[in-house]
Amino acid sequence: MHFSVNESWAMPMVSIVDGQARGGILYDLQLRLAQKVGRRAEMLVLPRLRVQRLLTSGELDVRCYVNPDWLSEPHHQYIWSLPFMVQRDLIVGRSAEADFTLARLHGKRLGTVLGFSYPSLEPQLASGEIQREDARTQQLTLEKLGAGRYHYAISSQLSLDWFNRNQPREKQLHALAEVSADPISCLVRDGPDIPTQALLRALVQMKEDGEFDAILARYR
Repeated sequence: MHFSVNESWAMPMVSIVDGQARGGILYDLQLRLAQKVGRRAEMLVLPRLRVQRLLTSGELDVRCYVNPDWLSEPHHQYIWSLPFMVQRDLIVGRSAEADFTLARLHGKRLGTVLGFSYPSLEPQLASGEIQREDARTQQLTLEKLGAGRYHYAISSQLSLDWFNRNQPREKQLHALAEVSADPISCLVRDGPDIPTQALLRALVQMKEDGEFDAILARYR
């Protein structure tokens, strides 16, 4: 069964070594999901645009960690699972700013991830009020912020926490504002060769039984 892994993801979402997914939250989730329906998980590490094309043509079986607002077109061959977590996107800086407001981003470069969508900031990004500076992965975005390449970056709470756990206190980055909190689901292909309903039920069961929370806890 083919699961997609976006090559721009990084830990704690997924560890990619020599082009292969090796560990992380999504790796563990997808591996367990396949086990629960008696299938083998084949995780395809792909560029974001390739993932989009394969979804459009119905060549992927499952895409996890996605929100409808992040997609530019509907995918009628797929069924949405119930959300299993919330992704919180934060504006991050090198130092705490108790009086921070989003107005401080105007005219500034904002560290972002190549291909990632930020719907809550899209008007300012599209108009040029805020200038995107893309890095290939979320980890690189935070590393560039730490190195002073720009004043602010956007990061998920999970990625920020993972980054800070390996930094001395004086080099840890600071969450300044939450810009979105998006429910996260999986897309499951609705086809006769895929146990679609069993996969959807398995996701619900994993959430209700605390399996997913246990996976998250391993990477906190």
